[in-house]
Amino acid sequence: MEAIREVLQENSAVSLAVGGFLIGYIFGYVVYRTNFCTMGSLSDILSFGDYRRFRSWLLAIAVSIVGAQVLQSMGVVDLAGSMYLMPNFNWLGNVLGGLLFGYGMVFAGGCASRNLVRAGGGDLRALVVIVVVGIFAYMTIGGLIGPLRAELQEMTQIDLAAVGSETQGINALLAQFAGLGEGASVWIVTVLLAGALLVYCFSDGGFRSSPEHVTAGFGVGVCILAGWALTGLAFNDFAERIQNPISLTYVRPSGDALEFLMRFTAEMIPAFGVATVFGVLAGAFTAAKMLGRFRVATFSDTDDTVRNLVGAAMMGVGGVLALGCTIGQGVTGLSTLSIGSLLAFLSIITGGVAGVKSMERLLLRSA
Repeated sequence: MEAIREVLQENSAVSLAVGGFLIGYIFGYVVYRTNFCTMGSLSDILSFGDYRRFRSWLLAIAVSIVGAQVLQSMGVVDLAGSMYLMPNFNWLGNVLGGLLFGYGMVFAGGCASRNLVRAGGGDLRALVVIVVVGIFAYMTIGGLIGPLRAELQEMTQIDLAAVGSETQGINALLAQFAGLGEGASVWIVTVLLAGALLVYCFSDGGFRSSPEHVTAGFGVGVCILAGWALTGLAFNDFAERIQNPISLTYVRPSGDALEFLMRFTAEMIPAFGVATVFGVLAGAFTAAKMLGRFRVATFSDTDDTVRNLVGAAMMGVGGVLALGCTIGQGVTGLSTLSIGSLLAFLSIITGGVAGVKSMERLLLRSA
């Protein structure tokens, strides 16, 4: 393992760019081939009572939780160094951002990662959505909306370090208040949470008998683990451009990708997140061409355009407030056992359900 670490750290920028592209490529290919879609899973439940795609999402979470904790125990990655486990608990951002993102993804035809996959398959609507997501993400980070976001965060965040917890991990809080050892609390939470998710997923015969849905869950989960392993092993305090441990997430990286394209001559090697964005586009394009499904599509009418643009704007703002999307918080963040990620995940689902119901009413009125 140390030999691999040494090779990756020798030129960490190139390692992260190449590795990020490959991980994104596999993710895009798997998502396109299996029709993995977090927004679609909520629509399936509400419209048809079909929980299989939702179980795929939960399976991806279970795989990523177990795998990430194994990687942590092996010393491959230090999850405490990720943004998800910061002791500053931004609870309102997790809730409000999650609700905005979940609601917006319905009107934009899917979350950020799903729109990247659709864009790779030739959907120009999805490409516009991703551009708008990136713009509004940057506006929320340090642009027009940035001061309001910073003020809101400053007013509402809770410093968990003040109560003796170094991270916002569920396991850390359990250890703090139940008097358990750190190692024991990690595996207690991991076994209980991942075990419950696995039992729920595979207790359904329809899910068990669907290779497509099972493959989707495992495939997405493994991609998350690959991201943790790469950024953990390549992490170098002395690198010119330091990349803290992270895995797949697609709101801020969409904005970063736009910046990279506009400032290529200033920084010719893409960061990990940017490389994953380009990788997803390429992987989805490959899958679409192989399946004979590559089709150039655009907005159907003015209402469709407005709905997608509004949804994209909500995802850009919400994704930054919540510190991630259905993949960034809903899988990557949850793999760290972060309580903030759990809160964001539940809020995204709540916002998504509300969005689906609003869309149904909207379509009924326009019919």
